[in-house]
Amino acid sequence: MPPSESRSIDRPAALSAASSDRLSLGYVPLTDSAPLLIAKALGLFDRHHIKVDLTRIGAWSALRDHIALGHLDGGQMLSPMPIAAGLGLSGLPTDLAAVAVLARHGNTVTFSDDLMAEILAAAPELARMRPMPAAALAAALAVRRSRGKPHPTLAVVFAFSSHNYLLRHWLASGGIDPDQHIRLVVVPPPLLPGELADGRIDGFCAGEPWGSRAVDLRLGRIALTTADIWPNHPEKLLTVSAGRLEAAPEQVEACVAAIIEAGVWLSDPAHIAEAARILHTGAMPDVPEQVIALSLGHSLVRAPDEAPTPVPALQFHPQATCPHPEHGAWWARQMLRWGHIDQLPPGLIAQIWRPDIWQRAAHRAGVPSTIPPFPPCPGDLA
Repeated sequence: MPPSESRSIDRPAALSAASSDRLSLGYVPLTDSAPLLIAKALGLFDRHHIKVDLTRIGAWSALRDHIALGHLDGGQMLSPMPIAAGLGLSGLPTDLAAVAVLARHGNTVTFSDDLMAEILAAAPELARMRPMPAAALAAALAVRRSRGKPHPTLAVVFAFSSHNYLLRHWLASGGIDPDQHIRLVVVPPPLLPGELADGRIDGFCAGEPWGSRAVDLRLGRIALTTADIWPNHPEKLLTVSAGRLEAAPEQVEACVAAIIEAGVWLSDPAHIAEAARILHTGAMPDVPEQVIALSLGHSLVRAPDEAPTPVPALQFHPQATCPHPEHGAWWARQMLRWGHIDQLPPGLIAQIWRPDIWQRAAHRAGVPSTIPPFPPCPGDLA
């Protein structure tokens, strides 16, 4: 079954219904919300003659519900979420269209100091490998079982998330059954460092900057990134309700064009400091700008007092923003693999993933609009 939510989360007050002449989009405070915030701050939405209202949402379930209830037209969304929404899993059935990828990469797997110490003691050579193989954690779990200790608790940000399925994929590669050998729970991204500090979780898989923030607060260590599990994987999507797309396709295309242009701007390393300032001000005032800047670049500090080490950078460039149905099919296979769905309705993936909208928006933005080859998906482990 999907991981259970470990506690209730606060939901923002109801928003006014979306206006007919503007788009209302939600975002969760993460580094990969950058294209939305940058497009707003630089006036790129205005340049494409589209009015966009952005609303900060603290948890993915709340964002899902606001879209389902018509309070938002769409927004930033985890890659598997549109499938779950279309099937009405843990919420109202909602038909969504994935019209762009906001970013590729950007998640880290972070373990508490105590759990990392157990891994180092059980498998020192494996634990020091970068990326850390799941066999290192498996060795620590075997020691735990021999001593009668409980399973460790690992958090993901949403049941139907890239984090959940990529973490499960990694765990299974080391012979770890995520449903038998680990306790998986859901915790909204901004709450993760506090949960780690209080000992309620032993680690988490989440989008940056929350892994880096845990390291900055000396609460844990980054063991690997999800780019180590699936290189060039799609992370967050820009989604809109199918009804909104049908009613105002020109508005949606203009919005995607602005997002593509924001990605061009973000791809310039000279803009990292300014982007970090915008994200700090607009999304994450409690996270230092230098931590956000680090998570936008090509390196991470994996442990307190360590020097930054290279990692695959967040990708915002135009070709990275194309939504590929093949990627949607991979997420669906993981949902089937772990028993989260029994079957997938024919045509659902093609209905959700809309590279045709991206293609028209790319032409509008003045970048190559040929649909690029999609990055290969990882093999499906038995």
